[in-house]
Amino acid sequence: MTPVRTVGCRIEQRILVNVRVDPDVAARLLPTPLRPRLVGGAAIAGICLLWLAEIRPAGLPARFGLRSANAAHRVAVEWDEGPEPHHGVFIPRSRHSDSAFTALAGGRLFPGVHERARLHRAAGADRVDVRLLGATEVTLTGSVADRLPPDSAFPDVDAATAFFARDSTGWSAGRRPGTLEGVELVADRFELAPLDVEVMHSTFFADVDRFPAGSTRFDSALLMRPTAATWRALTPWRLGSVAARDAAHEPCL
Repeated sequence: MTPVRTVGCRIEQRILVNVRVDPDVAARLLPTPLRPRLVGGAAIAGICLLWLAEIRPAGLPARFGLRSANAAHRVAVEWDEGPEPHHGVFIPRSRHSDSAFTALAGGRLFPGVHERARLHRAAGADRVDVRLLGATEVTLTGSVADRLPPDSAFPDVDAATAFFARDSTGWSAGRRPGTLEGVELVADRFELAPLDVEVMHSTFFADVDRFPAGSTRFDSALLMRPTAATWRALTPWRLGSVAARDAAHEPCL
């Protein structure tokens, strides 16, 4: 396959589920040189649930685009590059997609290894009811609210929006050992609305071997409004550290 460097799409819906994690526990999920990005002394991890339409290489008309539903567990990170720290997210395990093409192309045609999963959604414009089914399972239900939970690490929606708008770069283990692949999301607009979450469960965060009892706490969830967007492939990192090699060899969930 000839690699594609830029992909256009339309984000129909994106949900950011946020979990506060003990920084030392979060750091164990990360390869060098990444470190957890902290808010109020806590690392911010979570789940990105994403429904895309009109997916196609840049330059093709939208009518030729594909559709997919996707999910990824992630940790907000920073790293030193130049005078200021850079921000992004790290996906500790494979992303999930209901698209056979995305699973085939991920890590080959475009960065981001995916595994097949089923992602069910029964949602309106202001309500979400989502199930991710596969080796990793997620359940999320809730509706749009007018404010974040009072105990959120973020003081308000504007602060949360500013935080996640800077996390536009995503890194994950590539198919080649010791390689991290990166993509950058450029959205035409970045508008988030808080969700009043009724049910949230993730088998990833429920794993006590990965997250010991008391090391995680649900923080908040945010709904991103529809927008046109572009994904840009970044130059892979070849890392020689043991942490990077271990990340690249981790089995898919």
